[in-house]
Amino acid sequence: VGDGNFHVALCFDPVEPVQMKKAEDVVERLALRALAMEGTCTGEHGIGQGKRRFMRLEHGAAADLMIAIKTAIDPDNIMNPAKVLALP
Repeated sequence: VGDGNFHVALCFDPVEPVQMKKAEDVVERLALRALAMEGTCTGEHGIGQGKRRFMRLEHGAAADLMIAIKTAIDPDNIMNPAKVLALP
C-alpha cells in the first residue's frame, strides 16, 4: 500500500453461493472505494473480465470511445468477443 496500490487475494469456494456473493461484495466495495478516492480499480493489469462492470465508472465517456474503436477494428466482433468490451 506504500506506493498507493494494494492487492487482495480472496480465498473462497466459487461453487458456494454464499461465499461467492461475499467475495463479489468485497470486490465491489474495494473498487468503489478506490474510484471514490480518484484512484483506479484496475492497477497494472487492466480492467479484466472481473471488473469490467466498473469500466464506465472509471473511464466515463472514454469507454464509449473504446467501444467505437473496437467496433471499427472488429465490426464482426470476432476478436475476444465480450471479454472486456461488450458490444451492443
